[in-house]
Amino acid sequence: MSNGYLTTHVLDTARGLPAAGISIALYRVSGTSREKIAEMVTNADGRTDAPILPAGQMTVGDYELIFHTGPYLDASGATPEEPRFLSAIPIRFGISDAEAHYHVPLLLSPFGYSTYRGS
Repeated sequence: MSNGYLTTHVLDTARGLPAAGISIALYRVSGTSREKIAEMVTNADGRTDAPILPAGQMTVGDYELIFHTGPYLDASGATPEEPRFLSAIPIRFGISDAEAHYHVPLLLSPFGYSTYRGS
């Protein structure tokens, strides 16, 4: 059993606030197939209440987080548009050490985003 785990944090850089209420899905990716293994929603601090992938469940491999940002941006007062430029943001990444803590934050604005491997 591994001790590593996966967390995330979503910050609304346009408003300077944590992004609450964003639905996030985690997929394990193998070749051209994906398997959904978790789904959570960010809390008032822009984090999930528990690790998206807790200790004991992390394995080496490819993963994808999909942040469903459209409803959040619609509710945040961002300029309305149809379709929304960033309605869902996929971030595909690899886990090479199942014993490590991987933190994949999302820095979000209505027209751009960035991510990195945090701590």
